[in-house]
Amino acid sequence: MGLLDFFKEDIAIDLGTANTLIIHNDKVVVDAPSIVAQDRATGKIIAVGQQARQMHGKTHENIKTIRPLKDGVIADFEASEAMIREMIKNIPALKNRLIPPALRMVICIPSGITEVEKRAVKDSAQHAGAREVYLIHEPMAAAIGTGVDVQEPKGNMIIDIGGGTTEIAVLALGGIVCDKSIKVAGDVFTNDISYYMRTQHNLYIGERTAEEIKIKIGSALDELDNPPEDMPVQGRDLLTGKPKQIMVTYKEIAKALDKSITRIEDAIMEALSLTPPELAADIYNSGIYMAGGGSMLRGLDKRISMKTDLPVYVAEDPLRAVVRGTGIALKNISKFNFLMS
Repeated sequence: MGLLDFFKEDIAIDLGTANTLIIHNDKVVVDAPSIVAQDRATGKIIAVGQQARQMHGKTHENIKTIRPLKDGVIADFEASEAMIREMIKNIPALKNRLIPPALRMVICIPSGITEVEKRAVKDSAQHAGAREVYLIHEPMAAAIGTGVDVQEPKGNMIIDIGGGTTEIAVLALGGIVCDKSIKVAGDVFTNDISYYMRTQHNLYIGERTAEEIKIKIGSALDELDNPPEDMPVQGRDLLTGKPKQIMVTYKEIAKALDKSITRIEDAIMEALSLTPPELAADIYNSGIYMAGGGSMLRGLDKRISMKTDLPVYVAEDPLRAVVRGTGIALKNISKFNFLMS
């Protein structure tokens, strides 16, 4: 190892709407919510990640919490830059360095991103200390992280359901043949649950509670083989203004999410209809691969399988499939260089 190598570090970042994950030396070293807390008066960042998430929905007028990414792209440039910088500082191996290392980063981005949005991601990373920045499309990173050989002359379909976007892509020979990106994903599911609670139970709940419901009893089907137990939910009664608790079943949540899941199904069918026939034959044999936090919704794989008449496989540890793929691309940068921009 040369002296210059000591000052160089490679990191892979999955900059997600809901969570940001960072890989360094083949290990996930940061896994934190994509949220920052800011002092309104001074503009100073008070907290990032988990600490900021605990403040979300519970702040007073001097503090505001910001989610810097919306629908998979940067919505608040300064907050995203501060978030990336703080998260890089929290990487254990880089904490005690006297001289900050020159960073080479691979960051994954949605496939439907514009040139302006790409520029924003690159600028944020450079301001946070990156010397070299490579971008890789999320479906490609998800496929690599799922264990699919993206460079062989064979069609593979990947569905990546994140926080802000659902990315559907057909890949072959190391490229995206056809893709569909829709802004229906984990955040929309959370909003659907909040809306359902307000309209059906007159119960006003916060974003964190709605997300907890989604994780604990969320379902895409109203008939499950192993149904979760009913969940007590606390919030504010819209009629009396008093705090109250109700019991919610998974069947109700399946009903609340039905329209959004139908939109994802329609986008999958549209992507399949755009697929060239030779690749469609490959997908018929290999099935569909799913990754991202949204793919963990109970019964979603089964529902998509019933809609498409194809087998559906959920990646092992779907939350980390994209960052795993980004890390593999970083490690084999010369092999995957043509995938990056």
